[in-house]
Amino acid sequence: MSDVVRTEAVHPVRSGPRTIHVVLTAVPAVAGIVAAAAVYGTDAAARLTVWAHLWAAILVAGLLATALVMVPVLIRARMSHVRAEAAAAAEQVATANHHRFMLRLDHELKNPVTAMQVGIANLSGVLEESADRRASSVVESVATQAQRIADLVADLRKLAELETRPIEQDSVDLPDLLDEVRDAAKELDGAERRSITLTVPQAPWPLSPVAGDRDLLFLAFYNLLANSVKFTSDDDHIELRAHDDQAYVVVEVADTGIGIPFEEVGQVWDELARGQAARGTPGMGLGLAMVRAVIVRHGGTVALRSRDGHGTVVTVRLPASVPSAP
Repeated sequence: MSDVVRTEAVHPVRSGPRTIHVVLTAVPAVAGIVAAAAVYGTDAAARLTVWAHLWAAILVAGLLATALVMVPVLIRARMSHVRAEAAAAAEQVATANHHRFMLRLDHELKNPVTAMQVGIANLSGVLEESADRRASSVVESVATQAQRIADLVADLRKLAELETRPIEQDSVDLPDLLDEVRDAAKELDGAERRSITLTVPQAPWPLSPVAGDRDLLFLAFYNLLANSVKFTSDDDHIELRAHDDQAYVVVEVADTGIGIPFEEVGQVWDELARGQAARGTPGMGLGLAMVRAVIVRHGGTVALRSRDGHGTVVTVRLPASVPSAP
């Protein structure tokens, strides 16, 4: 057996800017020591006496103590402000890059998909004349997938537009909106076999209105309710409920469905996210990403809690245009 030789790289000690800074920092102290020694050797009996009123000495001492306390505080505050500005700038850059990517993806996919659909339509006409059923079935399957890609491109475009388009600030009656959302969700496949209930407060005062785009808010809550229908089974319960919370209106969509594994909960808001349990169901993983975009553009927040095998609850908080009474 041959011996194995182990080598380690030796990095030279750098004595560049750091060493210079240490030397410069020590210069005042060294100069003071030298000056003190010179004065002491010249006349050891020399004295420097300073006379001051007691009130002036107390005032100066107080000012010096305040300065010693305030300087570190101001330095920390400045550093915190600089870090916050850097984080905000980084977030703006990331948002802009993400928006450009979405628009670029839409541009790159739209034309090829359109060409595919035109080619498939022409091919379908030829096959209908030849009465080749097997080939027609294959083309129909390809056409379905091409349409799926086209829908994905359209949804990506909508998502990109949501991040920049102006948001209307109309007064939205949430109880009326949620009632429409529930009625629309009842038309979904399988919804008739679920228990879907809507609960909004009637006393001591009605639910506060919110300011925003009614159509976009309808889309967000409809997507949440459609998800609950999709991931529940017959006789499961779905609850759409709302209440005031001081300056906010809280809307929850809860169900007793299959739930989401703990390790997947943090990924559900990402574009094209598809958990293990969702692999066999139709969809492209853009619903929750679109919900979050709508709610954030309305100045709100959205959160999700879930237990695998027990169900899920999504909580939306929107600023109330007329805050409720305390």
